[in-house]
Amino acid sequence: MRTVRKATLAALALLLAGAAVPAQAGPVHPAAAAAGPALTVDTSIGRHAIDPNIYGINFADEDLAADLRLPVRRWGGNATTRYNFTLDAYNAGHDWYFENLYYRNGTADLPAGSEADKFVEQNRRTGTETLLTVPMIGWTTAERNDACGFSIAKYGPQQGSDAQWRPDCGNGTASDGTEISGNDPTDTSVRIGPEFSGAWVRHLRETFGAADDGGVRFYNLDNEPDLWHATHRDVHPEGATYEEIRDATYATGAALKDADPGARTLGPAGWGLNSMIYSGLDQQVCSREGGSCWSDPPERAAHDGLQFAPWYLREMRAYEERTGRRVLDYFDEHIYPQQQGVALADAGDAATQELRLRSTRQLWDPSYVDESWINQPVQFIPRMRDLIDEHYPGTKVAITEYNWGALNHINGALAQADVLGIFGREGVDLATLWSPPGAGDPGAHAFRMFLNYDGKGGRFGETGVHAAGADQEKLSVYAAERGSDGALTVMVVNKTTQDLTAPVTLKDRGRARTAEVHRYSRADLTAITREADQAISRRGTFTATFPAYSITEFVVPAAGEGSLTARPPTAPPATAGAGPIPPAVGREPGGHVVR
Repeated sequence: MRTVRKATLAALALLLAGAAVPAQAGPVHPAAAAAGPALTVDTSIGRHAIDPNIYGINFADEDLAADLRLPVRRWGGNATTRYNFTLDAYNAGHDWYFENLYYRNGTADLPAGSEADKFVEQNRRTGTETLLTVPMIGWTTAERNDACGFSIAKYGPQQGSDAQWRPDCGNGTASDGTEISGNDPTDTSVRIGPEFSGAWVRHLRETFGAADDGGVRFYNLDNEPDLWHATHRDVHPEGATYEEIRDATYATGAALKDADPGARTLGPAGWGLNSMIYSGLDQQVCSREGGSCWSDPPERAAHDGLQFAPWYLREMRAYEERTGRRVLDYFDEHIYPQQQGVALADAGDAATQELRLRSTRQLWDPSYVDESWINQPVQFIPRMRDLIDEHYPGTKVAITEYNWGALNHINGALAQADVLGIFGREGVDLATLWSPPGAGDPGAHAFRMFLNYDGKGGRFGETGVHAAGADQEKLSVYAAERGSDGALTVMVVNKTTQDLTAPVTLKDRGRARTAEVHRYSRADLTAITREADQAISRRGTFTATFPAYSITEFVVPAAGEGSLTARPPTAPPATAGAGPIPPAVGREPGGHVVR
């Protein structure tokens, strides 16, 4: 992730153009709730494992990680591309005037005691898995000094500089608006190869144990390499090619596995949808040339006409077939919704809030045309799975950066809860939010609804089951069984500004007659509240009112005294509820095929 991104497309500049945040209380609720869409949960179909690692966060602080029982925490972003573990120093790249920066942890015992070591130590204290980013760019920070990539004294006047702290450090853009070229990369950095990353992993293994014995398990193979020509252009001015990323993955992946055979690798960690379609070089060239270049980029033609991601996965499969060794475990891509005012932004006006909640459909829905420059269905997660199935079966799916914005607002909390539900339903294997919400922010409560809804470790289940709603634009529903006690957990997100009363049917014959109800809503933005228990009929039905802009979790215990009959009935039960319930025909809403 970046604080400043060189625009691959002009539309990317709109990401941070958020409007003022409206009052979170919103409009007064109507006197009576409106009729909501029917919801159905069926535990007999759509059963699949939900990996707890989908609930990860980049750089979460210790109190939040402990409270959430955070499963995985990532050390990532542009600054990690040139992190030097032996110096505890890094280069900020385009994010901050291409400056060398360093952590003030002392140097006597380095690499012991580095910021990276402290990151791992925190994770061990909170029982959290570590995901570290290792460099593949071929350069790392040379010294713990104040050097920068585009010294004004050396390369001339520039349009911007770090006037407050290091006035000599420019932004790399000359006064006439052209980018400075021909600078010396050794002003800040030194060349490295895959052995550098291997040495880091050996240090981590010696310090914290092997990956399979409580040590560092996950490693990102650098960060957004298809944007190196922008984010780290002082050392990598040319866009990364197909072969460069392939060969670096081969070599770095092998070095990591040599150092710790249990390590799991994630790549290529591209910045978004374009990362699956284009190489870094094609993005660079087509950003400059525009027009038909985007439909016929120069590098693709030289690679069997394949877009980058299928070619990359095909080459990873070929490596394993040739060597008997897998060097890529997770196919990892980032996603930031490109709709104006959504990602990394405040809540915005009412129209933007509606857009934010609609835009989560780009993760799965074939009928949703992305409301941005993309202007076509994205189906981000099914797209990733289809690429894996065709080109490298057995690879897992990761999304190590995403952000739907407004984490300080109930609107962002709803979007975040919806995204987490989608990740579980669609079979993502690992995901980490960029960047962490504050512990008291609504976005943190969205995570708590899945990880610690009652403050006592109550969690959403880990075996997903079929859950469908007649209108997911109003009520999104997700369901899973919990292995520890057999409870069924059902999450319902009311995305509307109106209270909705809806019929719910649980097609499960081994459940208690009452459910716990836990809710996060505008009524109290500081806490998840325990509501009155929900009664359930013998037929497994009930009707509930879902407050406007709320997240509700039902926890239905397994069979016990006063439960629904645990024995299968001799005839199909009648369907109860105030309205039609869509038939369960092996598909989730919007055409998702149940796995």
